[in-house]
Amino acid sequence: MRFETVIRTEEKGSDVNLASHMVNDGHNSRYEAAVVISDDSDLAEPLRLVNQELRLVTGILTSKHRPSRYLNQYATFCKRIREGVLQRSQFPDRLSDSKGTFHKPPSW
Repeated sequence: MRFETVIRTEEKGSDVNLASHMVNDGHNSRYEAAVVISDDSDLAEPLRLVNQELRLVTGILTSKHRPSRYLNQYATFCKRIREGVLQRSQFPDRLSDSKGTFHKPPSW
């Protein structure tokens, strides 16, 4: 078994940041439709606020055959990302930065 060194262990808070900006930008009329590429059910409440309270179009893009029912109930539309499109959108298996070369896990 091989182990890797973890440089930083912290939550990014990306779902909270996305939700905050989605609701704030909706209140400030900065978009006509909010489209989320996620199956994270934590985004259900911000989608609900944007859809039901702000009366804006909400969409979900997902790679799954069945989207999150929690998200789908607040989406004006839901579209599946085709597998080939998703594969062509990935970074290369190996990348390098100033700290060295790294790779994505084989299961990705």
